[in-house]
Amino acid sequence: MTHRSTLLLAAALAFTPLAADAEPAVAIPPPQAAAAAEGVGPETAVLAGGCFWGIQAVYQHVKGVTLAVSGYAGGDRKDANYETVSSGRTGHAESVKVTFDTHQVSYGKILQIYFSVAHAPTQLNRQGPDTGTQYRSEIFPQSEAQAKIAKDYIAQLDAAHVFKRPIVTKVDTMKAPFFSAEAYHQDYATNHPNQPYIAFNDAPKVENLKKMFADNWREKPVLVLEAEKGN
Repeated sequence: MTHRSTLLLAAALAFTPLAADAEPAVAIPPPQAAAAAEGVGPETAVLAGGCFWGIQAVYQHVKGVTLAVSGYAGGDRKDANYETVSSGRTGHAESVKVTFDTHQVSYGKILQIYFSVAHAPTQLNRQGPDTGTQYRSEIFPQSEAQAKIAKDYIAQLDAAHVFKRPIVTKVDTMKAPFFSAEAYHQDYATNHPNQPYIAFNDAPKVENLKKMFADNWREKPVLVLEAEKGN
């Protein structure tokens, strides 16, 4: 049984709320130097920040995002699956591949949401109740422009001391392709809204997105299953 499965079982049996472990949202400024470096048209971002259920749920509600897929990135293995990645020995992190239309939402805004409501960027190798390098905070740039925007933004936020502690988010290139997670992990928060882990750790992130990024909010989430049906 994986670490997260153990937590879910314990919470379900003991009705122990995990709210204390939920990462708080932080109001932060947008990137200062992002606009000039960003392209126009479809773009992809790959982000890691704890359990992919919550990261995926957040971006599925962002206007302009056309697809958000849970998966694994950052390791050098030629394949990845949940059981091996959960061991913490593969080098992979639970990640989300976000495809978005830059006519509607910029990469800078994607990062602002990532640092503000999607996860806590000052937690090293953990998020909420999940611990291990597979839950690390990391950005995998898909271009040199993305890498520059991400690194400059981290420097900007640290210099402004918007968080109580320094940001530990890594900015690194992917050593292997992004691997989509198993089908049962996709759209997980939407499919299991009443599960204790989702209710206490991930639902607040989506609610914070709605409150803090109202202009970017989309009520109906874009789901992987619907995208697959469309193909």
